[in-house]
Amino acid sequence: MSRATGTIAEEKACLYLREQGFDIVDRNVYSKFGEIDIIAIKEEVLHFIEVKSGNDYASAVQNITPTKMHRFLQTVASYQKKHQLDIDYCIDGVIVTPEKVTHLINITL
Repeated sequence: MSRATGTIAEEKACLYLREQGFDIVDRNVYSKFGEIDIIAIKEEVLHFIEVKSGNDYASAVQNITPTKMHRFLQTVASYQKKHQLDIDYCIDGVIVTPEKVTHLINITL
């Protein structure tokens, strides 16, 4: 996926999340481990969100690999430590396809 395609998918994800009552806290947060695409909050729960896009749901969701999740969780821990956060949180995925946006809440169970 190109950076431009990723940016478009993230914009669609942010629009969808705002429509669902989320406030966007931060975007494209980098650490030495990786990147958090979107950080949003709703009902006092912080959501760290990985955005994936594809021509269909299956091809997009398959891009959330165990290695990617490990790096993502390391980046989340780094962000929490840097900002001294003590708030409930969860790890989410947002899958963007040409047909729809799907929000997967708490994908690390």
